[in-house]
Amino acid sequence: MNQGLTVTGSSLKLLKVGAKGIITGFGNTNDAVARKLKSMDLRPGMAIRLEQRFPRFIIATGFQRFALDETLIRAIYIRPLDRRSPL
Repeated sequence: MNQGLTVTGSSLKLLKVGAKGIITGFGNTNDAVARKLKSMDLRPGMAIRLEQRFPRFIIATGFQRFALDETLIRAIYIRPLDRRSPL
């Protein structure tokens, strides 16, 4: 029996530059990380695009851009989207 592979979620760290995704949730967050994510208004269901990986991860959400540190990168889980999906 052969079932197709479906990606339902992965770490933000695995996205390639230009790739898009939907935030599915946050993992391993302490209070400081949770406050920082909330202050950025990042939440599950939000579409993002990875614009840059080095020297800092830069994500775009609509008209906003955020530089993320390693702690925030590891906390965000996404479901990858097709590159042609609008953001």
